[in-house]
Amino acid sequence: MASVGAGAPATFGAWDYGVFALMLLVSTGIGLWVGLARGGQRSAEDFFTGGRRLTALPVGLSLSASFMSAVQVLGVPSEAYRYGLKFLWMCLGQLLNSLLTAAFYLPVFYRLGLTSTYQYLELRFSRTVQLCGTLQYLVATVLYTGIVIYAPALILNQVTGLDIWASLLSTGAICTFYTTVGGMKAVIWTDVFQVVVMLAGFCVVLVRGTMLVGGPRQVFMLAQNHSRINLMDFDPDPRSRYTFWTFVVGGTLVWLSMYGVNQAQVQRYVACRTEKQAKLALLINQVGLFLIVSSAAGCGIVMFTFYMDCDPILTGRISAPDQYMPLLVLDIFRDLPGVPGLFLACAYSGTLSTASTSINAMAAVTVEDLIKPWLPSLAPRRLIIISKGLSLIYGLACITVAALSSLLGGGVLQGSFTVMGVLSGPLLGAFTLGIFLPACNTPGVLSGLLAGLLFSLWVAVGATLYPPKAKSMGVLPSSAAGCAGPSANASGFLGPLFIANTSSGTTRMDPGRPTLADSFYAISYLYYGALGTLSTVLCGALISYLTGPTKRSALGPGLLWWDLTWQTASVVPKEEVSSQDDSLVKGAEELPPRAKRPPNILPTNEDQLLFLRQKEVNGGGTGSWNPSSRHEGGLDLRETDL
Repeated sequence: MASVGAGAPATFGAWDYGVFALMLLVSTGIGLWVGLARGGQRSAEDFFTGGRRLTALPVGLSLSASFMSAVQVLGVPSEAYRYGLKFLWMCLGQLLNSLLTAAFYLPVFYRLGLTSTYQYLELRFSRTVQLCGTLQYLVATVLYTGIVIYAPALILNQVTGLDIWASLLSTGAICTFYTTVGGMKAVIWTDVFQVVVMLAGFCVVLVRGTMLVGGPRQVFMLAQNHSRINLMDFDPDPRSRYTFWTFVVGGTLVWLSMYGVNQAQVQRYVACRTEKQAKLALLINQVGLFLIVSSAAGCGIVMFTFYMDCDPILTGRISAPDQYMPLLVLDIFRDLPGVPGLFLACAYSGTLSTASTSINAMAAVTVEDLIKPWLPSLAPRRLIIISKGLSLIYGLACITVAALSSLLGGGVLQGSFTVMGVLSGPLLGAFTLGIFLPACNTPGVLSGLLAGLLFSLWVAVGATLYPPKAKSMGVLPSSAAGCAGPSANASGFLGPLFIANTSSGTTRMDPGRPTLADSFYAISYLYYGALGTLSTVLCGALISYLTGPTKRSALGPGLLWWDLTWQTASVVPKEEVSSQDDSLVKGAEELPPRAKRPPNILPTNEDQLLFLRQKEVNGGGTGSWNPSSRHEGGLDLRETDL
């Protein structure tokens, strides 16, 4: 392996660019075909939710693809290389997130029939809270998506010479184009294709790398002898970057903020034709995530065994850990033209799926939360034109942010995680307060959002200014002792130190270094979101009780989780009836007028939502709304003794 590791730098060839171009062409074709089929979109509802008639399989695969941006495609293998196979505990955190989302958050959003997640904040609290959540989401998503577009272009440019502006503009322009034309259906079906490309890219790297090292048994033995098979790491120290606890506690809350309440994900849940299909999509998403994450982590372990005695950073071939994966691809496929292009397509499939999802979600939030309330009489055709225009504008904004990201230098990858961790955690806390704490009021949730944002931002900025030491993070050692020639900038003795300093920045003993730098600021980045969520919930609950808690009777039905549990226990028949599914789809399409009603006005029978259809199931007449047979005379559920 040393001779390969110390070889001359390689670049992508014509065949590789051809495979990459084919992926872009197929993605564009799928987006146009799906978006323009059957006359295109007839309403904004069609554009943003596909008419709420989608099935579980494409939605589930789309959910998997949108998580795996190119940042993760390039980053997960390098993290497994440096920290070992314990990265697989991420899958457990994702499983817990899926279970919590399906049990508590998805039912609320689905049965309310909301297109924008932040409409819930208006129904539950006030217009002010909704605007705060909407603006926070838009700012975070524009920044994150721009960085996601730029980061892989930068990394691949540094390793392979791939033109950074050609890759940035081509991927940004293409995903903006098919998202603008095709809407949610185009996003979902191109995601299905892109997740297949990602899995294929990881598989060819796994197979080829394993064969070159000497087979699966040799890979396992070498990784075990060098402490890379380290699943049994139960260290409770929060400063350790990856342990069982960081993934199960911190990781679960991070994924919950992304899958439980994030607009990009919720928008696809409500696009399913039934709630059962939405929950099945979550299960399919979990299978897809397990395959992708385990394949990426496996590539990291194979990569370590390949470069075990000749680390590319120590030999000066690359300058950052995120560049390991593209270098490996060029090294192991030197004699197979076109195959490196499959990995290039794999990385950019992640970029396309994340960017297209974000663009469509931001357009949906803007239409539902900012435009419709001010212009409620807009014709459906005009709303579609506005929606497409917003998709184009947000796409151009993301490309602009990607161009500006070049000013950030090498910190763009860490910046992408920091942006979403700091901003998504407090939003999860706000929704949790609304769904589970009836007493929470508007001053409470606003105070909680501010406290959570400031607290998590404080920790993230502190960690950026005073990077944690490699020893506390748990970086595993690497070596350059087996290289064919002497290293220009390192030796086997300096290997572990050089890797540590590359991954976490300079950590020399500084007299001005604050006490918190090696304790509080050094906690794993996976806890940033958890800190934001917990501080939002605690502060919001405290301020709500101090300023006068909200009375249970002041809340409309369906805004608390146990409202829905109580209702569906008596109104949902054990056997599914096809007519109910059809009426659910129809009702969902008619929902936006109802969604704008004040929380204290009860929904009418015309809405036909699942949790309000007591009379249809029980064969009742057309009298006043009766949420449960246990409430005689139409007693309002709001007065239930909880």
